[in-house]
Amino acid sequence: MLPNIPTSTIRCGLAGWLYQHWNGLVYPEPWPRGIHRLEFLSRFLDVVELRPGFEGPLRPEISRLWVQKVVHNPRFRFVAKLDASFTQERRIEERKKRLFEEGLRPLMEAGRLGCVLMQFPWSFRFTKENREFLIRLRRCFHSYPLAAEMRHASWMSEEALGTFIDYHIGFVNLDQAEHIKAMPPTSLLTSSIGYVRLLGRDKGAWLEDYSKPPESAPGGDYLYTAAELEEWVRRIRRIQSFASEIYVVAANDGGGKSAVNALQIQTMLEGRKRLAPRWLAGRRSAA
Repeated sequence: MLPNIPTSTIRCGLAGWLYQHWNGLVYPEPWPRGIHRLEFLSRFLDVVELRPGFEGPLRPEISRLWVQKVVHNPRFRFVAKLDASFTQERRIEERKKRLFEEGLRPLMEAGRLGCVLMQFPWSFRFTKENREFLIRLRRCFHSYPLAAEMRHASWMSEEALGTFIDYHIGFVNLDQAEHIKAMPPTSLLTSSIGYVRLLGRDKGAWLEDYSKPPESAPGGDYLYTAAELEEWVRRIRRIQSFASEIYVVAANDGGGKSAVNALQIQTMLEGRKRLAPRWLAGRRSAA
């Protein structure tokens, strides 16, 4: 049994929230009138990653609406994922940067922006050129706390981690399927922000393709066991004493499994049960 350590800085949640295949799984059917899906989720969890292009463009009026829908949960934060044109196509366009920042402004002003997430594909290995591009992105978005997800193990080198530390970029600790030179499970902290993402362990599900809409390409259809989540609880505890904020995000959205695992790891970390949708309560992962 792990000691009961205060977890005020830890927020558990989901990668995305507008999934058609969640209807009747995470979201009840028929859907109750007058309730926004973000309002519903923020009753149970404390963070959601926003994905421009899937949840819609990050426009100021939409951001203001989202802030209003989570007002009842003071712990709730949004993480805004950079558009793939920055991280996959590696194009830094002033117009896209300006539009993205305009959309972020209401979240920043309301104190609801946790950080900005830079998600790179497995093919983005640690090279001199890629290191320089990462630094360019850091400077481009210097006004925001940043975290970077690297799926290739070359980013565990001493020089690579030194770059994260020098430029105050949070290191995203991943759980993903085994693959050649895939980033292994870690418990690294390179800035004041700790970050954990559970991608599922379906081989090939998360290597490269970020472009398809989530309803046609659900992230891993993998339900973590309680024992597997307990391993991550231990890793999170190791970085907890040094981080100001920790985000634990489940991205295995196939079949609504991310919602199940996010609620479960939240319970493990807090040492107490929170309310959960009754139709999810019976889908807990096995010991």
